[in-house]
Amino acid sequence: MSYVVVPQPQRSPFPYQILAALTIGLVLFLSAAGGLTGSLRIVYSGRILPGISVAGVDLSSRTPDQAVAALEERITYPESGQVVFRYGDEVWVAHPQELGLVFDVGASVEQAYRVGRGGLFSGLAGQVNALQGGWDLAPVIVFDERVAHGYLQNLAMQIDRTVVETELSLNGTEVLYTPGQTGRVLDVDATLEVLATQLKTFADGEVPLVIEEQVPALLDASAQAEALRQALSAPLTLIISDAQPGDPGPWTLEPTLVAGMLTVGRAQTDTGWQYEIALDTRSIEQFLEQVAPQVNRTPQNARFYFDDNTRQLVLIEPALVGRTLDIGATQDAVTQGLLLGQHEIPLALDSEDPEVGNDDTAQALGITELVYAETTYFRGSSAARLQNIETSAAQFHGLLVPPNATFSMGDVLGDISLDNGYAEALIIYNGRTITGVGGGVCQVSTTLFRTAFFAGYPIVERHAHAFRVFYYEQRPGSGTDPALAGLDATVYFPLVDLKFTNDRPYWLLMETYFNPIEMSLTWKFYSTNDGRTVQWQNLGLRNVVPAPEPLFEENADLAPETCLQVDYPADGADITVTRMVYDLNGKVLFSDNIQTQYEAWQAVYQYGPGTEDPAALVAQGSCNH
Repeated sequence: MSYVVVPQPQRSPFPYQILAALTIGLVLFLSAAGGLTGSLRIVYSGRILPGISVAGVDLSSRTPDQAVAALEERITYPESGQVVFRYGDEVWVAHPQELGLVFDVGASVEQAYRVGRGGLFSGLAGQVNALQGGWDLAPVIVFDERVAHGYLQNLAMQIDRTVVETELSLNGTEVLYTPGQTGRVLDVDATLEVLATQLKTFADGEVPLVIEEQVPALLDASAQAEALRQALSAPLTLIISDAQPGDPGPWTLEPTLVAGMLTVGRAQTDTGWQYEIALDTRSIEQFLEQVAPQVNRTPQNARFYFDDNTRQLVLIEPALVGRTLDIGATQDAVTQGLLLGQHEIPLALDSEDPEVGNDDTAQALGITELVYAETTYFRGSSAARLQNIETSAAQFHGLLVPPNATFSMGDVLGDISLDNGYAEALIIYNGRTITGVGGGVCQVSTTLFRTAFFAGYPIVERHAHAFRVFYYEQRPGSGTDPALAGLDATVYFPLVDLKFTNDRPYWLLMETYFNPIEMSLTWKFYSTNDGRTVQWQNLGLRNVVPAPEPLFEENADLAPETCLQVDYPADGADITVTRMVYDLNGKVLFSDNIQTQYEAWQAVYQYGPGTEDPAALVAQGSCNH
C-alpha cells in the first residue's frame, strides 16, 4: 500500500476550507471511477471481463455461451474424477457424480459474468481485482446428499458384519470350534461429512471410512481347539517310569473315556477371557483310586539267611523301595501332558526306602546267633496239605522283625488263593471239616506260635482251633504228646490273626525249613540272646467232654455200599498252659496263661445211596478217609 506524506502546516486552516477540499476530491474520484467502470462495461459488453477464470479455466473476454463451452470441455471432474474409499485390502472408487455431485455450468458462468458489473464500488473492486492479477472463481456445484448416502449405505452392506463370539466344546470325541469374529459398522453419517468436505475441493482424493469395531469378549481359541484334538487323537497311556519285571501297568484310556474326563469352559484372566481345558477332578480321581492299589506297595526289607559258619548275613532277596501313587500330582501331570499332545504319561509316585537294605550287616542289625528253633510234624498229611504248608512257610523265610515291633502273621500271608500257589485241602469252617483253599496253613501258624512262645517273646494275639487236631501233637518218630495240646494256633486273616512282639533291642531274623521227607517244618529265630529263660507247664485236660456219636449222611456222588469219613472224633476239654519268662539274673520279666477250650467233635461218615448199614462198613474198616 502506497501513501503520501503531507507536511505539517504552519497554522491550522479554517474548518470550512478543509471540508471544501475533501468534497472536491470525492467528486473527482467518483467521476473517475464511474468513467472507468462504464468504459469497461461498454468495451466488454456481452462478454466476461478480462482476468476472470472458473476452476482454473480462463474465461476472459468470452461470451456466456463461449464460457459454457469452455467449462464443459475443460471441467470433467464430476464424470472423470475419482474418490477412493479404502478398508483394509478392500478399495472402492467412485466418480463424484455417482456420489451426487453436479457441476452447475450455467450458474458458474453467470457468476463469472457478473464480476465487475455490480454497483459503483463493487463493480469497480471486481474490475480492479481482475485487471491486477486475475480472479479465479470457485465453480458452482450442487451436492445431493441423498445420492451419497445411498452409495455409502451400499458400502455398509459390504463392510458391516455382526460380532461373533468364539465357541469351543466337545461332542463325544469331536472338537466343535467356531472362531470369533470382530464386528464392524460403517458410520454413514460421519463418513458423509468427510465426503462432502472432499468433494468441495473439486479434486481427486481418498475419503477415510468411519468404521466402528465391536470386538468379542473372546476372539480366538484355536490353540485350545488344537490341543483338544491332539489330546483325543490317540489313547492315553499311564505308565510307571523305569518299570521293573512284575510291576503293574500300563493303563490305557481310550479317547472316548478321556473325552468324558475333560472339561472345557471360559475363565477370566489378567489378559481377558479365554477357554481353559481341565480334567474333571472326580473322574480322574476315581480312575486313579482304582490304579493306586495296584501301584502302591510298602517298602520291603532285604531278606537274608544267617550263615552259622561265617556268622554273616547272606542276601536271598533284595530290598524293595516302597511307593505311593500321588493322585493330585498325577492329575496335574495328565492335564499338562494331554494339552502338550503327550499320550504316554508317567504316574507321579512318592517313594519310601526300606529300613534294611541289601548291604546291611548282621553286626549292624544285632543278629549274632540262633536264639531258638522249633519243629512241628505233620505225618499223614495229603499232598495238597503239604503244598500249602510249603507255600505258606516260604512267605516267612528270611523275614526281619524290627526291635520292639509287633509282628502280624496275617500281614505277611496276604491272599490265600489258588493263584498264589495254594491248593484245596481240609479246613475247619463253620463247625465242620470241609475242603477249602489253604488247608494246612495252620501248621505254619502253630509252628510260629510255639517258636515265639518257647523263645520267650510276648504273645499279643492267638486263637486255638475248634477241636484238637492230631497233627499238632506229633513228636519225632511216630508218637504224639498230649502235653502239646493247647499249643496250636489258627489264622483266618483278617478276622483271626497271630501276633507276637519282638521286645528286644535287636532285629529278629526268621528262617523256615520245610522237610517233606521228615514231614516236618522247622522255624528258626536269629538275633542276640539276652539270656532270658522260659519255664512252662501244661496243666492237663480238664472238663473233658466225650466226642458225640458218629453222624451218617448220604452222598449221591458215592456208589452203593461205600462210605467216606469226612470228619474225625475228638473229645472236648479245657486246657491251660502257663509260662514264666526270666531275665539273665533270674528275675521274672513276665508271665502268661494260654487258655484253650476245645469242643467235642463228631465223626462224620458219608455213604452211597442204597447202602443198608453204613455203621457196619465203619466197624469193618471199609470206610475211606
